[in-house]
Amino acid sequence: MRAAFFDLDKTVIAKSSLVALGPEFHARGLLHRRTLVRAAVTQILFMRFGADEEKLTKIRRSVLRVTKGWDRDEVRDLVKSTITEVIEPLVYAEAQALIDYHRNQGDEIWLVSMAPEEIVQPFAELLGLTGAIASRATVDEDGKFTGEMEFFAQGENKAVAIAELASARGIDLAASYAYSDSETDAPMLRVVGHAYAVNPDRQLARIAHDNQWPILSFTHPVRVHDGARSRTPYFISAIVIGVAALLGQSRIRRN
Repeated sequence: MRAAFFDLDKTVIAKSSLVALGPEFHARGLLHRRTLVRAAVTQILFMRFGADEEKLTKIRRSVLRVTKGWDRDEVRDLVKSTITEVIEPLVYAEAQALIDYHRNQGDEIWLVSMAPEEIVQPFAELLGLTGAIASRATVDEDGKFTGEMEFFAQGENKAVAIAELASARGIDLAASYAYSDSETDAPMLRVVGHAYAVNPDRQLARIAHDNQWPILSFTHPVRVHDGARSRTPYFISAIVIGVAALLGQSRIRRN
């Protein structure tokens, strides 16, 4: 069995899922305006320069500090009630085309994101994917976030979680695919036989070049369930993916 593993932020969707949901958290009184502004600035820097392990660790600590005391069920309800309007329009058409391709091939399709499972799992369900690997925060006996992390789906942890999932489900990783934008996801990309860098940051672009991984450019956010949207991005995506695959195969033969 094959699988395709997709990072979420900047790979399947055009921005950070946490930042996109920020105004909704603010409206519920969970976030202060100053926190929203800081998150927006962080998003701009992340989109422009990427994020290394140190930066992501700081982001994790900041998120845990802000969310301490939040009610998990309230967060789940908020995400469920707003994800279609807030997150779905950010999906790249090219990512959706890839998802459709892997679905038609009979592959399992997994989201792999450092975002909280309360966000990632509903989005995987919205897209009709097999499932998700996501960060899990510790919750106390009253269902409140404690400010601690049970599992952080980032860096090497993503690769470990993918390997464990593959072992449990009989997935052939050598025949499987992975897509991501960030240097910190290099371990996730290395664990499969077919790695693709999507809108890569500068560090991942260098790693992709060194490893001869195809680089894909996603530029067309669309609504997933908008039946009237243009099919042009899908056609372009199919051509780009096909050419990238052929280039990758020719490089492998030369090696």
